[in-house]
Amino acid sequence: MKKQTIGSLLKLKQRNEPITVLTAYDATFAKLVSQQGVEVILVGDSLGMVMQGHTTTVPVNIEEMVYHTQCVSRGNQGALIVSDFSFMSYATPEQTYTNAQRLMQAGANMVKLEGGEWLLDTIRGLTERGIPVCAHLGLTPQSVDILGGYKIQGRDEETAEKIYQDAIALQAAGAKLLVLECIPQLLSEKISKALTIPTIGIGAGKQTDGQVLVLQDMLGMDTSFSPAFVRNFMLDPSVNSIADAIKCYVNEVKQGNFPASEHCFD
Repeated sequence: MKKQTIGSLLKLKQRNEPITVLTAYDATFAKLVSQQGVEVILVGDSLGMVMQGHTTTVPVNIEEMVYHTQCVSRGNQGALIVSDFSFMSYATPEQTYTNAQRLMQAGANMVKLEGGEWLLDTIRGLTERGIPVCAHLGLTPQSVDILGGYKIQGRDEETAEKIYQDAIALQAAGAKLLVLECIPQLLSEKISKALTIPTIGIGAGKQTDGQVLVLQDMLGMDTSFSPAFVRNFMLDPSVNSIADAIKCYVNEVKQGNFPASEHCFD
Protein backbone atom coordinates (compact mmCIF):
# COMPACT_ATOMS: atom_id res chain seq x y z
CA MET A 1 0.00 0.00 0.00
CA LYS A 2 1.30 3.45 -0.87
CA LYS A 3 1.95 5.85 1.97
CA GLN A 4 -1.29 7.40 3.23
CA THR A 5 -1.40 11.12 3.98
CA ILE A 6 -3.93 13.76 5.00
CA GLY A 7 -4.22 14.59 1.31
CA SER A 8 -4.96 11.00 0.28
CA LEU A 9 -7.69 10.72 2.94
CA LEU A 10 -9.24 13.95 1.68
CA LYS A 11 -9.29 12.55 -1.85
CA LEU A 12 -11.12 9.45 -0.59
CA LYS A 13 -13.80 11.70 0.96
CA GLN A 14 -14.09 13.74 -2.21
CA ARG A 15 -14.74 10.65 -4.33
CA ASN A 16 -17.06 9.09 -1.72
CA GLU A 17 -14.81 6.11 -1.03
CA PRO A 18 -15.06 5.06 2.63
CA ILE A 19 -11.90 5.32 4.73
CA THR A 20 -10.94 2.31 6.85
CA VAL A 21 -9.43 2.70 10.31
CA LEU A 22 -8.43 0.10 12.92
CA THR A 23 -6.56 0.33 16.19
CA ALA A 24 -3.19 -1.32 16.71
CA TYR A 25 -0.81 -1.19 19.64
CA ASP A 26 2.21 -3.24 18.53
CA ALA A 27 4.45 -3.81 15.52
CA THR A 28 3.02 -7.21 14.54
CA PHE A 29 -0.58 -6.08 14.30
CA ALA A 30 0.43 -2.75 12.75
CA LYS A 31 2.15 -4.63 9.94
CA LEU A 32 -0.78 -7.01 9.47
CA VAL A 33 -3.41 -4.25 9.52
CA SER A 34 -1.55 -2.02 7.06
CA GLN A 35 -0.79 -4.91 4.71
CA GLN A 36 -4.53 -5.56 4.35
CA GLY A 37 -5.13 -2.04 3.05
CA VAL A 38 -6.36 -0.23 6.16
CA GLU A 39 -5.64 3.46 5.51
CA VAL A 40 -5.35 4.67 9.10
CA ILE A 41 -3.99 3.01 12.23
CA LEU A 42 -5.24 4.53 15.48
CA VAL A 43 -2.92 4.03 18.43
CA GLY A 44 -5.80 4.53 20.82
CA ASP A 45 -5.82 4.96 24.55
CA SER A 46 -8.29 2.08 24.32
CA LEU A 47 -5.12 0.08 24.96
CA GLY A 48 -5.83 0.74 28.61
CA MET A 49 -8.83 -1.54 28.39
CA VAL A 50 -7.85 -4.13 25.77
CA MET A 51 -4.13 -4.41 26.58
CA GLN A 52 -3.90 -3.44 30.25
CA GLY A 53 -7.22 -4.66 31.63
CA HIS A 54 -8.53 -1.35 32.98
CA THR A 55 -12.24 -0.57 32.92
CA THR A 56 -11.71 2.89 31.33
CA THR A 57 -9.03 4.72 29.35
CA VAL A 58 -8.35 7.15 32.21
CA PRO A 59 -5.36 5.26 33.77
CA VAL A 60 -3.31 5.38 30.54
CA ASN A 61 -0.41 7.84 30.64
CA ILE A 62 1.53 9.64 27.92
CA GLU A 63 4.64 7.48 28.36
CA GLU A 64 2.56 4.44 27.44
CA MET A 65 1.10 6.21 24.41
CA VAL A 66 4.59 7.13 23.22
CA TYR A 67 5.83 3.56 23.70
CA HIS A 68 2.97 1.98 21.77
CA THR A 69 3.27 4.58 19.02
CA GLN A 70 6.93 3.63 18.62
CA CYS A 71 5.98 -0.05 18.37
CA VAL A 72 3.28 0.59 15.77
CA SER A 73 5.56 2.86 13.76
CA ARG A 74 8.15 0.08 13.42
CA GLY A 75 5.63 -2.38 11.97
CA ASN A 76 3.53 -0.03 9.85
CA GLN A 77 3.61 -0.55 6.09
CA GLY A 78 2.15 2.73 4.84
CA ALA A 79 -0.94 3.54 6.90
CA LEU A 80 -1.32 6.99 8.43
CA ILE A 81 -0.72 6.73 12.19
CA VAL A 82 -2.97 8.70 14.55
CA SER A 83 -1.98 8.65 18.23
CA ASP A 84 -4.16 9.59 21.16
CA PHE A 85 -3.22 12.10 23.78
CA SER A 86 -3.79 10.33 27.09
CA PHE A 87 -6.07 11.61 29.86
CA MET A 88 -5.05 15.10 31.07
CA SER A 89 -1.94 15.17 28.86
CA TYR A 90 -3.25 18.21 26.95
CA ALA A 91 -4.67 20.27 29.82
CA THR A 92 -2.31 23.23 29.31
CA PRO A 93 -0.59 24.63 26.20
CA GLU A 94 2.85 23.69 27.55
CA GLN A 95 1.76 20.10 28.22
CA THR A 96 0.07 19.86 24.85
CA TYR A 97 3.04 21.00 22.78
CA THR A 98 5.54 18.88 24.72
CA ASN A 99 3.42 15.74 24.48
CA ALA A 100 2.56 16.34 20.83
CA GLN A 101 6.28 16.55 20.11
CA ARG A 102 6.82 13.22 21.89
CA LEU A 103 4.04 11.47 19.97
CA MET A 104 5.14 12.82 16.60
CA GLN A 105 8.78 11.92 17.23
CA ALA A 106 7.62 8.42 18.25
CA GLY A 107 6.16 7.96 14.76
CA ALA A 108 2.67 9.50 14.77
CA ASN A 109 1.51 11.39 11.69
CA MET A 110 -1.35 13.03 13.57
CA VAL A 111 -2.43 13.45 17.21
CA LYS A 112 -5.95 12.98 18.52
CA LEU A 113 -7.72 14.69 21.39
CA GLU A 114 -11.24 14.57 22.80
CA GLY A 115 -13.54 17.54 23.25
CA GLY A 116 -15.28 20.45 21.63
CA GLU A 117 -15.22 24.23 21.91
CA TRP A 118 -12.73 24.38 24.77
CA LEU A 119 -10.07 22.87 22.51
CA LEU A 120 -10.18 25.50 19.76
CA ASP A 121 -7.12 27.45 20.95
CA THR A 122 -5.25 24.18 21.49
CA ILE A 123 -5.97 23.01 17.94
CA ARG A 124 -5.00 26.39 16.51
CA GLY A 125 -1.71 26.25 18.41
CA LEU A 126 -0.89 22.73 17.27
CA THR A 127 -1.80 23.55 13.68
CA GLU A 128 0.36 26.67 13.70
CA ARG A 129 3.25 24.48 14.83
CA GLY A 130 2.77 22.01 11.99
CA ILE A 131 1.13 19.24 13.98
CA PRO A 132 -1.96 17.68 12.33
CA VAL A 133 -4.92 17.18 14.66
CA CYS A 134 -7.75 14.65 14.74
CA ALA A 135 -10.65 15.83 16.91
CA HIS A 136 -13.17 13.56 18.65
CA LEU A 137 -16.82 14.38 19.45
CA GLY A 138 -19.85 12.52 20.77
CA LEU A 139 -19.03 9.88 23.33
CA THR A 140 -15.58 10.87 24.57
CA PRO A 141 -14.27 7.97 26.69
CA GLN A 142 -11.87 10.09 28.75
CA SER A 143 -14.95 11.99 30.02
CA VAL A 144 -16.94 8.85 30.83
CA ASP A 145 -17.27 9.79 34.51
CA ILE A 146 -18.83 13.19 33.85
CA LEU A 147 -21.00 11.72 31.05
CA GLY A 148 -22.37 9.16 33.49
CA GLY A 149 -21.18 6.11 31.57
CA TYR A 150 -20.93 4.91 27.99
CA LYS A 151 -24.13 6.46 26.62
CA ILE A 152 -25.30 7.61 23.19
CA GLN A 153 -24.74 11.35 22.82
CA GLY A 154 -26.72 13.93 20.83
CA ARG A 155 -30.19 12.40 21.03
CA ASP A 156 -31.87 15.58 22.24
CA GLU A 157 -32.04 18.68 20.06
CA GLU A 158 -29.88 20.90 22.26
CA THR A 159 -27.02 18.41 22.61
CA ALA A 160 -27.16 17.51 18.91
CA GLU A 161 -26.86 21.17 17.95
CA LYS A 162 -23.92 21.59 20.31
CA ILE A 163 -22.07 18.65 18.72
CA TYR A 164 -22.80 20.03 15.25
CA GLN A 165 -21.57 23.53 16.09
CA ASP A 166 -18.48 22.11 17.79
CA ALA A 167 -17.69 20.10 14.65
CA ILE A 168 -17.87 23.24 12.49
CA ALA A 169 -15.67 25.15 14.94
CA LEU A 170 -13.08 22.36 15.24
CA GLN A 171 -12.64 22.29 11.48
CA ALA A 172 -12.29 26.08 11.38
CA ALA A 173 -9.62 25.87 14.09
CA GLY A 174 -7.56 23.53 11.92
CA ALA A 175 -8.59 19.95 12.68
CA LYS A 176 -7.86 17.68 9.69
CA LEU A 177 -9.92 14.67 10.78
CA LEU A 178 -12.92 14.16 13.07
CA VAL A 179 -13.98 11.02 14.95
CA LEU A 180 -17.71 10.82 15.77
CA GLU A 181 -18.52 8.23 18.42
CA CYS A 182 -21.93 6.89 19.44
CA ILE A 183 -24.20 9.59 18.05
CA PRO A 184 -27.43 9.24 16.02
CA GLN A 185 -26.78 8.49 12.37
CA LEU A 186 -28.80 11.46 11.13
CA LEU A 187 -26.59 13.79 13.16
CA SER A 188 -23.38 12.21 11.86
CA GLU A 189 -24.72 12.50 8.31
CA LYS A 190 -25.47 16.20 8.82
CA ILE A 191 -21.98 16.83 10.19
CA SER A 192 -20.24 14.81 7.48
CA LYS A 193 -22.03 16.72 4.72
CA ALA A 194 -21.23 20.08 6.31
CA LEU A 195 -17.50 19.46 6.74
CA THR A 196 -14.78 19.41 4.10
CA ILE A 197 -12.51 17.29 6.34
CA PRO A 198 -13.16 13.53 6.61
CA THR A 199 -15.29 12.16 9.44
CA ILE A 200 -14.65 8.73 10.95
CA GLY A 201 -17.52 7.01 12.72
CA ILE A 202 -17.75 4.43 15.46
CA GLY A 203 -21.33 3.71 16.38
CA ALA A 204 -22.28 6.76 14.30
CA GLY A 205 -23.94 5.18 11.28
CA LYS A 206 -22.72 4.60 7.74
CA GLN A 207 -22.93 8.17 6.41
CA THR A 208 -19.57 9.19 7.86
CA ASP A 209 -16.58 9.25 5.53
CA GLY A 210 -14.97 6.28 7.23
CA GLN A 211 -15.25 3.71 10.00
CA VAL A 212 -13.07 2.75 12.94
CA LEU A 213 -13.21 -0.24 15.28
CA VAL A 214 -10.97 -1.54 18.02
CA LEU A 215 -9.03 -4.40 16.45
CA GLN A 216 -9.70 -6.81 19.30
CA ASP A 217 -13.44 -6.07 19.11
CA MET A 218 -13.76 -6.79 15.39
CA LEU A 219 -11.83 -10.02 15.91
CA GLY A 220 -14.27 -11.11 18.64
CA MET A 221 -11.50 -11.57 21.19
CA ASP A 222 -13.63 -10.60 24.21
CA THR A 223 -16.85 -12.60 24.13
CA SER A 224 -17.99 -11.36 27.55
CA PHE A 225 -19.07 -8.00 26.12
CA SER A 226 -19.48 -6.59 22.64
CA PRO A 227 -20.80 -3.07 21.94
CA ALA A 228 -23.86 -2.91 19.70
CA PHE A 229 -21.89 -1.17 16.94
CA VAL A 230 -19.32 -3.99 16.67
CA ARG A 231 -19.35 -6.88 14.21
CA ASN A 232 -17.21 -9.98 14.72
CA PHE A 233 -15.51 -10.41 11.36
CA MET A 234 -13.90 -13.70 12.38
CA LEU A 235 -17.35 -15.28 12.00
CA ASP A 236 -17.64 -14.43 8.30
CA PRO A 237 -17.75 -17.65 6.19
CA SER A 238 -14.91 -16.42 3.98
CA VAL A 239 -12.54 -15.86 6.90
CA ASN A 240 -9.85 -18.39 7.79
CA SER A 241 -7.31 -16.15 9.51
CA ILE A 242 -6.87 -12.83 11.26
CA ALA A 243 -5.56 -11.35 8.02
CA ASP A 244 -8.73 -12.56 6.26
CA ALA A 245 -10.90 -10.91 8.95
CA ILE A 246 -9.11 -7.59 8.54
CA LYS A 247 -9.43 -7.79 4.76
CA CYS A 248 -13.13 -8.65 5.15
CA TYR A 249 -13.57 -5.56 7.34
CA VAL A 250 -11.89 -3.39 4.70
CA ASN A 251 -14.06 -4.82 1.92
CA GLU A 252 -17.30 -4.52 3.89
CA VAL A 253 -16.62 -0.89 4.78
CA LYS A 254 -15.58 -0.02 1.22
CA GLN A 255 -18.69 -1.69 -0.22
CA GLY A 256 -21.01 0.04 2.26
CA ASN A 257 -22.08 -3.20 3.96
CA PHE A 258 -20.67 -2.21 7.35
CA PRO A 259 -22.03 -0.77 9.47
CA ALA A 260 -25.47 -2.26 8.88
CA SER A 261 -28.66 -0.98 10.49
CA GLU A 262 -28.13 -3.10 13.61
CA HIS A 263 -24.84 -1.29 14.26
CA CYS A 264 -26.39 2.20 14.15
CA PHE A 265 -28.30 4.42 16.56
CA ASP A 266 -31.32 6.63 15.83
